[in-house]
Amino acid sequence: MAEKGLDIETVQVDLAAGEQFGDAYRMINPDCVVPALQLDDGSCLSEVLAICHYLEALHPEPALLGNEDEECARILMWNTKVEQQGLWPMADAFRNTAKGFVDRATTGPVAYPQIPALAERGRKRVEQFFYRLDGRLAAVEYIAGDSYSLADISAMVVVDFADWIKMSLPEDAQHTRRWYESVSSRPSAAA
Repeated sequence: MAEKGLDIETVQVDLAAGEQFGDAYRMINPDCVVPALQLDDGSCLSEVLAICHYLEALHPEPALLGNEDEECARILMWNTKVEQQGLWPMADAFRNTAKGFVDRATTGPVAYPQIPALAERGRKRVEQFFYRLDGRLAAVEYIAGDSYSLADISAMVVVDFADWIKMSLPEDAQHTRRWYESVSSRPSAAA
């Protein structure tokens, strides 16, 4: 929304207080996760990619999901890799160690206990992801190619969330550091 300059009303959900599990929020999103975009007809989109696709369709510029079929496919491919290889392991590392997530190690309405081995594996996978990202960024300016895209936004979130598990980019990940300085200095990054 910030990158496209959209002024859409937002309502903060107090996750620490468990507001996402309350009856009022369950009426919006029974999966009890954020974000959720409530449409004018009262229906709800609740997955990040679905929300991004919807907003891109309504507001195509700047194009964050690509303009041509091949570019769009490449962005979606890299965004999926960022989620699977970076964000999901990051969530495993965080949710399986943080005191506030005891018996809430996964998102959603069902409570699951923490598994410390998943946290350790998650940390190792995040480290591997940072090196994979550095290799990719040695060849391109942005993750999916020549243009800033949703894949860059998703990867910036992974790097930012690394602080939560007391990790940072490896010192020798010079290409990722160059990329991160560039994308995190965009005005939308502070939104």
